[in-house]
Amino acid sequence: MTQTENSSRSRWYDDACGTALALELVGERWSLLIVRELMFGGRRFGELKAALPGISANILTQRLEGLEASKIVARRKLPPPASVQIYELTPWGYESEPAIQELGRWAVRSHDHDVTLPLSAASIMMSFRTMYARERARELIGRTVCFVMGPEHFVATLKSDEIAIRRADEACDVRFETDPMTLASVVYGGRPLADAEAAGVLAISGDRALAERYPSLFVLPEKI
Repeated sequence: MTQTENSSRSRWYDDACGTALALELVGERWSLLIVRELMFGGRRFGELKAALPGISANILTQRLEGLEASKIVARRKLPPPASVQIYELTPWGYESEPAIQELGRWAVRSHDHDVTLPLSAASIMMSFRTMYARERARELIGRTVCFVMGPEHFVATLKSDEIAIRRADEACDVRFETDPMTLASVVYGGRPLADAEAAGVLAISGDRALAERYPSLFVLPEKI
C-alpha cells in the first residue's frame, strides 16, 4: 500500500497507538476469523464460506478485499490441474498468530465463554495450538495425531515446545474421525471417548493409549 493509499484509508480512531491500528486492520466483524481460517494454509472462497456459515458471500468478499489491501492476505491461482484461486496469508499475516492466541487465551477466562457454540475445524486446531500444556507431553514428544473432520484433514505432531499442526492426510500414531464440536466436548468438556464412540460421532484407530491421553494435554485457563 502506498503512502497515498494509506493516508486515504478510513480511520476509526485517529489514534497512533499500534492497538488502534490493529483494530483498523482486523477489527471489522469476521476479519479476524478469516485470518484464523487461513492459519493452516490457503483456502478457496467456498471453503472459507463453508467454515464461517454466518457470513454472507458479499461480506466475505468485502473482508477479503480489505485484508488483501492491508497486505495481510494475498490471492494466488493454483497451477493445473487445479487452476483455482485461493486466498492465503502473507508472511506478515502469519505473524499475527501469537496475538490471536493470546487474545483467545485471555477471552476464554470470561464466564461468557460458551463451549457449546459451533466451531470450525481450523478453530479447534487453533485452540490446540493455544492451550497445549507441553509439560504434560514430555514422554509423548514426536508422536503424531490425525484428525479427519469431513473434508478437513490435519496432522498434529507433539513437540517439546509446541504442538505443530498442518493440513495433511497421512498415517499417524492415532486417528480421530469426528466433527469439531464432538472433539471439543471430549478435549475441553470432559466427555469420555467411549461415550462419543457409542453415539456414533467419533471413530478412533491406532494407539488407544495415546488417544486416551490426548485430551489431558490441553488446559483452559481459570475463569476470572
